[in-house]
Amino acid sequence: MAAKYREALPCLSEELYLTDAGIETVLIFEDKVELPSFAAFTLLKTEEGTAALQKYYKPFIELANEKGVGCILESATWRASPDWGTKLGCSAEELASLNQKSVTMLLDMRERMERNKPVILSGCVGPRGDGYVVGEAMTVEEAMAYHNPQVAALAGAGADVISGITMTNSAEAAGLAQACSALAMPCVISFTVETDGTLPSGETLKSAIGVVDGASGHAPPQYYMLNCAHPTHIAAVLEQAAASAEPWVLKIRGLRANASSKSHAELDAATELDGGDPLDLGQKYRELKQKCLSKLSILGGCCGTNVTHIAQLHTACADLFS
Repeated sequence: MAAKYREALPCLSEELYLTDAGIETVLIFEDKVELPSFAAFTLLKTEEGTAALQKYYKPFIELANEKGVGCILESATWRASPDWGTKLGCSAEELASLNQKSVTMLLDMRERMERNKPVILSGCVGPRGDGYVVGEAMTVEEAMAYHNPQVAALAGAGADVISGITMTNSAEAAGLAQACSALAMPCVISFTVETDGTLPSGETLKSAIGVVDGASGHAPPQYYMLNCAHPTHIAAVLEQAAASAEPWVLKIRGLRANASSKSHAELDAATELDGGDPLDLGQKYRELKQKCLSKLSILGGCCGTNVTHIAQLHTACADLFS
């Protein structure tokens, strides 16, 4: 299926775009939906589950329409890669079908709900491991081979772009970028970091971005993002880099922060949702945009956030884009 925005992503402009939020935490803690292994894609197996996903996405499109800004939606496929599919009892054929259905569902919603600003559909690819730890490290070549089937399924269904979300190390990110390049798919890489601003692999953001940009065999990502970390975890690193005019900071266009300032280990052990303070989160995004992330234009949320947080990000930052 032909993708609407694949050939020229409108979010590469300086205009403000909002994303969706912490899909898994909204479904689990707010909607009381059971997600085995944090895998939202399994809901696509039933009409009831598909309806739950549509219910999740709808307010974000409505918010973007109300505010007159663009919207980027990530497909519910963060866990829909081969190892996780096998763990969850999916054959390769079923896994490909569910990846495709995640996109076609969003295509239908866009057809019905898109207004004056673009609704961009991103095929979400998560890490092979847990997302909080590196797990078994892969080479770039191994990562390319591992992620290729999912990228192919999402691309074939009509995704506008592929986003590697919560990438924990540069080799896997570079392999994903190569898989996208081989299929002529634009790619976005979003790294996660620990409370000290380094990746779970121990790499610095500067180093990780440099590795992915410099890896042979693929075009560089369209841009980079940061997700599944709180602004307080990244502020010092980014401010220091911006003060030194380090060019890698200008490659970061998107931020999908956690609501909570807790560490990955603390969140992993938590039994209750920490929704943080939406007002404070919005202010912290504003400060990052003003102090160190001058190219930041894609604002969204990760664990613990919902449409209330995303609305507050718009309230806090919209005037910076006028």
